[in-house]
Amino acid sequence: MKAIINIALKNGVLDPAGKATEHALNSLGFNNISGVRIGKQIVLEIDETDKQKAQEQLKIMCDELLSNTVIEDYEIVL
Repeated sequence: MKAIINIALKNGVLDPAGKATEHALNSLGFNNISGVRIGKQIVLEIDETDKQKAQEQLKIMCDELLSNTVIEDYEIVL
């Protein structure tokens, strides 16, 4: 089963890469852009047929390794 994990900084956490990207876009003339946030996406295959079990395992993976839950939120899509 394919899993996609989207990880982004929580609201209120400074995002220097997002700010730099927003500034660069504005410099290129895209003045209608604001609030740019940079995140990461992890795509993996999990050998599990039960969606509930896969979700539980992926949550543990995110909590223990894949994301820093102090400053990041994550979303799991199966």
